[in-house]
Amino acid sequence: MAKHPGSFPWRIALTANIKDNFVKSADSPPDAGAEFDSRRTVETIADAMRADGHTVTICEADRALPIVLDKLQPDIVFNIAEGLGHDSREAHVPALCALLGIPYTASAVMANTISLDKAHTKRIWRSFGLPTPRFQEFRTGDERVSRALRFPLFVKPANEGTGMGIGPDSIVSDARQLRRQIQHVIHTYHQPALVEEFMSGREFTVGFIGNRGSAESRRNSALYNGSGYHIFPVLEIDTEDIETEGVYGVAAKSIDVRADDAPGYLCPADIPVMMYDRLGDLTIRAAEAIGTRDVSRVDFRLDEDGVPHLLEINTLPGLNREQSDLCIMAAAEGMPYETLITEILYLAAERYGMQIPVAA
Repeated sequence: MAKHPGSFPWRIALTANIKDNFVKSADSPPDAGAEFDSRRTVETIADAMRADGHTVTICEADRALPIVLDKLQPDIVFNIAEGLGHDSREAHVPALCALLGIPYTASAVMANTISLDKAHTKRIWRSFGLPTPRFQEFRTGDERVSRALRFPLFVKPANEGTGMGIGPDSIVSDARQLRRQIQHVIHTYHQPALVEEFMSGREFTVGFIGNRGSAESRRNSALYNGSGYHIFPVLEIDTEDIETEGVYGVAAKSIDVRADDAPGYLCPADIPVMMYDRLGDLTIRAAEAIGTRDVSRVDFRLDEDGVPHLLEINTLPGLNREQSDLCIMAAAEGMPYETLITEILYLAAERYGMQIPVAA
């Protein structure tokens, strides 16, 4: 890839969908917009890059974005935009940047498209021999249920994030509950329902930054392992005693992590070293299977025998300083928030051949 001419410090466009600016349509689900970022989160990310000397302009990822980027001519885009619309929405900004020839952070068009399609992601993982619960996708709700599926089952929208469409009713124990929840998802979220076998064990999430390859030329080269990745401490999500009855959905995720009724965020998780290594290995294999870049987070659940299964991958993990899982992991190991943000920025810049400043 040809080197980008931008010289340090850079003009950075921070692309985001800001929750305060989102207007629901008449047929929007009740939790529509939950995946968007608060203005405070966006400003905090911008401040982290400004502190490193850059000029940062916050750009709303709406229909005007092509004109805004063309006028701004940024050296690089720091993208956290979830996108507007339905299919492939998380790929909107990456596709636009690719069209305009602007470097950008995190995964490319294909990986963002795949990761939002949970059923397709699981098909790819299965083709790589990676463990994921047995599943079936329902587009009309009238499909015959696969004989391979065993109750209890878990029902969720096939193309949502941030726990949208997930609550106590997502766990179903018989055919009547299953059909009712499938129809609820299809009609409320206007997309297929993904049904998978419910894993009854502990829930974990594992985040990482990095790209495969040598880290010798990176700003903080010692941060990365021999494969080019930095895997954060495993975070366990303890939902046993919360009001959402053991389900880590949008309601549970929206509770302030410091509140008494919030899920337990246990990091580092209290698990054997062998399980740490297993989850880390599966995380990188799952990410590489769909071609992620720079940063991602992978969710797991253990089955009744304690075997980890891949649930889904987030190629645009949240970066809310206090609330987001990835930030909780980074803080648990003592990584400053500013370092997390700038490492994502410089990992992307490295891929484009931009000159990386030496660490202070």
